[in-house]
Amino acid sequence: MSWHLGPMALFDVESTGVDPHRDRIVTASIVEVTPGQEKPYRASTWLLDPGIEIPDGAAAVHGITTEQARASGAPAAGAIYEIAQHLLALSRTGMPVIGHNIRYDLTMLHAELVRHHSPLAEDVRTLRPVIDTMVLDRWVDPWRPKEPTARRRDPAKCGSRKLLDTARVWGVHIDADRAHGAEYDALLAGRVAWAIARATPGAQVSAIELHDALIGLAREQAESLGAWLVKSGKTDDVAREWPIESAPDGWSPGQLARVREDVPA
Repeated sequence: MSWHLGPMALFDVESTGVDPHRDRIVTASIVEVTPGQEKPYRASTWLLDPGIEIPDGAAAVHGITTEQARASGAPAAGAIYEIAQHLLALSRTGMPVIGHNIRYDLTMLHAELVRHHSPLAEDVRTLRPVIDTMVLDRWVDPWRPKEPTARRRDPAKCGSRKLLDTARVWGVHIDADRAHGAEYDALLAGRVAWAIARATPGAQVSAIELHDALIGLAREQAESLGAWLVKSGKTDDVAREWPIESAPDGWSPGQLARVREDVPA
């Protein structure tokens, strides 16, 4: 049976920033989807106190401020352990773990586990099967332009690889008021995954088969992007590993993300 017809574990985190090694998880959600049930999904969501300030830019995206996290968030170490434990338990039943650009979410979860000296870090490092809708989307629709072109004139079929654009392109309804919340984004990624699989016979395989294929596809996509960066006179800093990136050279668990000098405060 194809993976998209069975149970799924959808995963998403919202964080203090965009560096999965140095930023921190603020909210996380795991949504268990079981087709054919009266209540088709069940969500588990965590609000954490990340232990550092939440920048205004990040709070503007997910809606959680430093003050809210300090007042209502669970201590990070215990919550990170619970998140990993729950995700691993679902994975061990055979459920694929699914998310959009899930390499980011799983890399951040792994970094947090290392940071808090959790024995689950290595288990998460070897988690499988994983399905990444960003990698899947790039494989199925590799030449999608952001804006209409002579080759593709329909604006409904154009857009970036971000979750909301990808969902729109695949005809998935979007509730803009709920977007960028961990639970909603996890659900949206699941719906995108299902839409892609339904339209793509080549993706209708077992979750393990697809996981193994995505390892190679993710690397190919990274190589292509890296070559384009070099050709454009930029640095090729694209991660090749999937679904979890290794920590960069010189990384230590307590490091904080640095704000780029060209980004206004």
